[in-house]
Amino acid sequence: MARTPAHYLVHGPSLRKQRKSLGLSVQEAADRAGISRSYLQRLETGTRERMGPPRYHRLRTALNATDDQLSPPNEEPPEER
Repeated sequence: MARTPAHYLVHGPSLRKQRKSLGLSVQEAADRAGISRSYLQRLETGTRERMGPPRYHRLRTALNATDDQLSPPNEEPPEER
């Protein structure tokens, strides 16, 4: 059985893109997720990158997003020469 992680990493630009694609203001998205506007702004700007599971799941649901849409992009391994 998979364990719930202690926290989730969130990629601010991806989060902002998803919010804007739904036509939501920061306040509207925060209200839907049950978090403060300032908390959401800190996530979007990268000042804060980690979220606890309950808040993360509420935000993901509010934005109708997948984990991949909110997570930092995978870094490509350096090319061998």
